[in-house]
Amino acid sequence: MATVYPINRGVNRSLEFKGIKAQYVIYLALGLVLLLLLFAVFHIVHFNLYVSMAIILPAGGALVLAVKRLSDRYGEHGLIKHSAARRLPASVQSRSRKIFLQLKPSTSEKA
Repeated sequence: MATVYPINRGVNRSLEFKGIKAQYVIYLALGLVLLLLLFAVFHIVHFNLYVSMAIILPAGGALVLAVKRLSDRYGEHGLIKHSAARRLPASVQSRSRKIFLQLKPSTSEKA
């Protein structure tokens, strides 16, 4: 019996790491870098180590949980679509027909 090896299995698939999809991996990485910088600032100003760890560790856990929840809820492109849909108006109102009279007729012929 021959063994079948899938070739290029990941072509055209989005990035996924431990169940976190696409841009959420970048959000998580940026958040962790910010927490690392915050810890470095705490260390430079000689802040108490235990207090800084009590701030950084729960913040990191909350960051991971929030990013995982967003990734599971909205998927690869859902958060962008959700934020774009919120900016669309419910309706467009016009009080005069002047704007429609100024439109140029379409030059393309539809067959």
